[in-house]
Amino acid sequence: MVIKLHKPRKRFPGRAARMETLGANVSKLAKRVYGRRGLADGAIAREWATIVGDLIAKHSQPDRVTYANRERSEGLLHLRVDHSAMATELQHLERQLLERINGYFGYKAVARLRFIHGPLADRQAGLSEAPKRAPEPPPNARVHREVEAVDDPELKAALERLGDAVAFKPGEKPAKS
Repeated sequence: MVIKLHKPRKRFPGRAARMETLGANVSKLAKRVYGRRGLADGAIAREWATIVGDLIAKHSQPDRVTYANRERSEGLLHLRVDHSAMATELQHLERQLLERINGYFGYKAVARLRFIHGPLADRQAGLSEAPKRAPEPPPNARVHREVEAVDDPELKAALERLGDAVAFKPGEKPAKS
């Protein structure tokens, strides 16, 4: 009599001991989550900043899409907006937003927008932060000699900053003389 202590491992056809990247499987996992909200594979949620721009994406987020028909076209996009002033602005821009969304997908995926007021669930990772200021250009001796005659210290400082910025060329060493 033979006694088996454990079951042999189940083998998956076509997956014979290959490593797969996480990125290859994320869309499969996300499809289920986004699919329940009518967002198909989540492209509109993932690419929201690309579709509408960083400024609008900073204050809005697609919540779900509902369709009256089974063809998944001409849907109603429920858009979460964090501020009522932005909702008013987006109502005025509705036609342009619909053009951008439908242009991104290549067909009339969304026909109308509905605004939901409230805080955004989480910030999208793809949003760019405020633009970083360029470093101050190095002082230029020629510019400083030219503005020496100015008596007003605020005007003199402003002219020096302006002259330094105009005279500075990236990659060049500052003028010494």
